[in-house]
Amino acid sequence: MAKITIDREACKGCELCSISCPLNLIVMDEKLNIRGVRPAKFLDMGKCTACKTCAIMCPDICIEVYK
Repeated sequence: MAKITIDREACKGCELCSISCPLNLIVMDEKLNIRGVRPAKFLDMGKCTACKTCAIMCPDICIEVYK
């Protein structure tokens, strides 16, 4: 099972990670971060395959994927 960590405060809410996730396990959080945007949020449902597409797509390197 994989685990994803997202730096909420560094996230600028561009949604590239959520759009690119093949399993739709990343959504935009309802709570704003310190930048005043809705950051990405990982829905840990045990389905993540650690493809790392989200981390590759993140322009600000806010996502780390652990296998």
